Amino acid sequence: MEIKITLLPGDGIGPEVVAEGVKILKTIGQKFGHNFKFSEALAGGIAIDQTGNPLPDESLAMCQQADAVLLGAVGGPKWSDPSAKVRPEQGLLRLRKELGLFANIRPVKVYPALADASTLKREVVEKVDLVIVRELTGGLYFGKPQGRQDNAQGRAAVDTMYYTEGEIRRLMRVSFELARQRRKKITSVDKANVLASSRLWREVAHEVATEYPDVAYEDILVDSCSMFLIRRPADFDVVATENMFGDILSDEASMLVGSMGMLPSASLAEGKFGLYEPIHGSAPDIAGKGIANPLATILSVAMMLRTTFNLSQEADTIEQAVEAILAAGHRTADLATPGQPKISTTAMGDLVAEALKA
Repeated sequence: MEIKITLLPGDGIGPEVVAEGVKILKTIGQKFGHNFKFSEALAGGIAIDQTGNPLPDESLAMCQQADAVLLGAVGGPKWSDPSAKVRPEQGLLRLRKELGLFANIRPVKVYPALADASTLKREVVEKVDLVIVRELTGGLYFGKPQGRQDNAQGRAAVDTMYYTEGEIRRLMRVSFELARQRRKKITSVDKANVLASSRLWREVAHEVATEYPDVAYEDILVDSCSMFLIRRPADFDVVATENMFGDILSDEASMLVGSMGMLPSASLAEGKFGLYEPIHGSAPDIAGKGIANPLATILSVAMMLRTTFNLSQEADTIEQAVEAILAAGHRTADLATPGQPKISTTAMGDLVAEALKA
């Protein structure tokens, strides 16, 4: 296959981990006979510094012309002034909207070799293998009205949680299709006891559930879900929810594995197009030190190959290589226990590449 991938390295450790993802894609290309063509574009804080725009039009165009996008991370203290009119995150929101990236897929899997890295007990996390499916283009982050409304009573602000049944239906169908490929269990998360938007969410989710009689379905309130993710996380298979709830719950779930440096994600449009990225953010405190964990980016590459390009064998090969390297005791700084040797970002990427070649 000839595959066009646009790279958005972004800020902080983004360029470091994206470089390791490219290394793995090139290795896969050599091993399986695929031709990956890469183009690189600006996004995030670096784009603001160079162009004044967190997502320049030319960067968006390059993403639209690609078969998939690999993103590093955006943002950092340099651009975090809440009063700033231009912020790196605005580029991400525009990217999601313009590319139609409505479904965010975040797998959370605890590798046996890393079960003790979690702050929770091994017996709680050792069988965790779940996926959070988050609606990405609706809800509080996009609803109108939104903004400051200062008045005689003082400063005020408003955000609007708005959903249509079509937005809910397509997200739930993605979730059910994913559950069919896994353990056939869906947990839909809402706040239907308080929010009108959640009552619509639950109503539409029930309608979609009738189309999938082979998948077990349950409703759960978001506050209960946040507790059960800590108390009994291994019970979950596919968790489907709206934008803000998914943002919070997916970050909570990421702590089950002991490090955000292990967790990939995909943001999908209708069809197969997707943007793939690690969930860990730009980590500016360690940028340039060569100690970032590239495995989340490498696992995002595996998700890309499987989900957008139907290259399951190639994806399986990457995931098996990562698991073997962890089982052999290799650790970046975020995974190492006291006294355990630590390897660099590039060294971890090299180990995965060598395992793939073998």
